Amino acid sequence: MKINFSNNKIKKQDIKQVEKILKSGWLTHGKNTVNFENEFKKFTGAKFAITVSSCTAGLHLSCLALKLKKGDEVIVPSQTHVATAHAVKLTGATPIFCDIDYLTGLINPEKIKKIISKKTKAIILVHMNGFSCDISKIKKICKRKKIKIIEDCAHGLGTMHRKKHVGNFGISGVFSFYPTKQITTGEGGMLITNNKEFAKKIRSIKAFGIDKDITQRKIPGYYDVKDLGINYRMTDFQAAIGYKQLKRYPKELILRKKNAKYLYSLLKNEKNIKLPQFNDDYSYFIFPIHSNVRNDLMKKLKNKKIGFSIHYAKALHQMTYYKKKSFKMTNAEKYAKTNLSLPIYGELSKKKLNYIYRALK
Repeated sequence: MKINFSNNKIKKQDIKQVEKILKSGWLTHGKNTVNFENEFKKFTGAKFAITVSSCTAGLHLSCLALKLKKGDEVIVPSQTHVATAHAVKLTGATPIFCDIDYLTGLINPEKIKKIISKKTKAIILVHMNGFSCDISKIKKICKRKKIKIIEDCAHGLGTMHRKKHVGNFGISGVFSFYPTKQITTGEGGMLITNNKEFAKKIRSIKAFGIDKDITQRKIPGYYDVKDLGINYRMTDFQAAIGYKQLKRYPKELILRKKNAKYLYSLLKNEKNIKLPQFNDDYSYFIFPIHSNVRNDLMKKLKNKKIGFSIHYAKALHQMTYYKKKSFKMTNAEKYAKTNLSLPIYGELSKKKLNYIYRALK
């Protein structure tokens, strides 16, 4: 038996749609982008949804729209993808790393309080593994200090907090459509916001700072540039692929949660494995476990042809680029040494989940 870490989400009808778009010659600024954005608004409950070329691009755009600059500080969890910190650094601002909860990998609200300074302008929350941060508690801290919240929802499509979709609690929420994610456009992302002026700013900056979209120009080529911008647009055929998958995703999400609950029931009492408690509000991008014998487990999984990954093997403050700017963080470093990501997508049968369990057992 072979079990891939992630499944192929692109269907034959999606490929036919892409072929049709490619033959049409209308590859950007098209109706498929509009359809995808509208469907994403509906799914997340956000007022505005904007396609971007990647989640990293969306995070960078959020930082640019907040006018972060040299001398500003932005709190970032130390256990996340390096893109979260890079988005801050690219504006000239400084990412300040914060320790996490060991089991979940989520930023620790109590630790946040200790590192806020007069220079703190924003915080990027990361909904690791498809789990939700304690946003309610963090919002209270940030409101008192007038700190803006950006939500990194790269893992969080379908994750809820108090009956509201993640990404709706800060100034923006940014999602990833990388191949291993819940839905994919190859590369690509989506930014959501409930602030009209912020949405307008993002749309301008993501397209060179131009003030009129191609559909708004009465005369071709007639527009003004009002912002310093960049090209972070998604193609129309990528949007078409994303739209089709998003329409199918509610069923996939139900199956993911069902599989996560079942695997949790199998593994929760294993002595050499620790794992976060199952939560039906989470979308389970992956199924994370912790073990002090991770290397042995990885060898066994590889021998049994079971796909796996690590999210992530080094905390950000341990990376060479950021090392000199930070200090020891116990939980993030421990997390890096013990975390292991197991597959949990909807297509996995109970037979395959039992196979994963027996391999670990």
